[in-house]
Amino acid sequence: MAFSCSQAPYLNPAVPFSGTIQGGLQDGLQITVNGTVLSSSGSRFAVDFQTGFSGNDIAFHFNPRFEDGGYVVCNTRQKRRWGPEERKMHMPLQKGMPFDLCFLVQSSDFKVMVNGSLFVQYFHRVPFHRVDTISVNGAVQLSYISFQNPRTVPVQPAFSMVPFSQPVCFPPRPRGRRQKPPGVRPANPAPITQTVIHTVQSVPGQMFSQTPALPPVMYPHPAYPMPFVTTIPGGLYPSKSIILSGTVLPSAQRFHINLCSGSHIAFHLNPRFDENAVVRNTQINNCWGSEERSLPRKMPFVRGQSFSVWILCDTHCLKVAVDGQHLFEYYHRLRNLPAINKLEVGGDIQLTHVQT
Repeated sequence: MAFSCSQAPYLNPAVPFSGTIQGGLQDGLQITVNGTVLSSSGSRFAVDFQTGFSGNDIAFHFNPRFEDGGYVVCNTRQKRRWGPEERKMHMPLQKGMPFDLCFLVQSSDFKVMVNGSLFVQYFHRVPFHRVDTISVNGAVQLSYISFQNPRTVPVQPAFSMVPFSQPVCFPPRPRGRRQKPPGVRPANPAPITQTVIHTVQSVPGQMFSQTPALPPVMYPHPAYPMPFVTTIPGGLYPSKSIILSGTVLPSAQRFHINLCSGSHIAFHLNPRFDENAVVRNTQINNCWGSEERSLPRKMPFVRGQSFSVWILCDTHCLKVAVDGQHLFEYYHRLRNLPAINKLEVGGDIQLTHVQT
């Protein structure tokens, strides 16, 4: 049975972390865990798919250990008792480096992709539909955990959609008359980006109000051709989100994320390492408008490091968060939001996750 909607992502959850998998595990569900292995605290971490929060019943324990040359332990725990270990005597991760783990649930097994390559297959020892919780502990820092059932979009397999453990904090909308940025006539707000590109629908009790929407489209991991171009089903509307994740190349000069309406670029997000700036702009009829460059904090993108961008469409502006932290708002200059229906990504990055 396919999900009627996708679960929102957990962004920057603190470790140790435990979170609910809405609807439990189902055949075809893909879960992505993105983060960085800590270089100085401990030599292990684990991702557990379990029943409830106690940790007494773990259907799949994925446990990288940076000891004895490095290896990965897989196991199952039932009624507090561990079964026989399955060891993969190879370590695909490095301390101090970002990673991307994708878990695909299938009727007979879990398939685990590490940084885009198939790493291990773990056959179910207990019925996977009992699993309703994911836990992560150990020497890692998490960027996001996302969930996606590709059968909601029959076109291509996809790899994840993420709920929030710590919702992105956006400034409250001011009451009364709205202030307009100098020289910019506000239009309608948009979504937040991450370098996963996924469209997030609202979940009651979370950041967005509930609105009917098309299911998010996920793209196959790991082959993202650059430049990357795809459609945004249904275009933009208030509460729609686009999330992307990726890694900045070590010698990067610039990259861009464009939200387009026909031949116009409604929103151009352009981190420039050669200028230490994040430029925002709109291009109409091949003419650029006035640039916006001000930031409340230092440049959030770093050469050689992973990042996530979340673009949230609001009525009057796009709200953009990087690595879970609100960065700026960009007031709509093109107001026909549903016509903004194409995403373009290019420049000196490697995409690791995309959903619209």
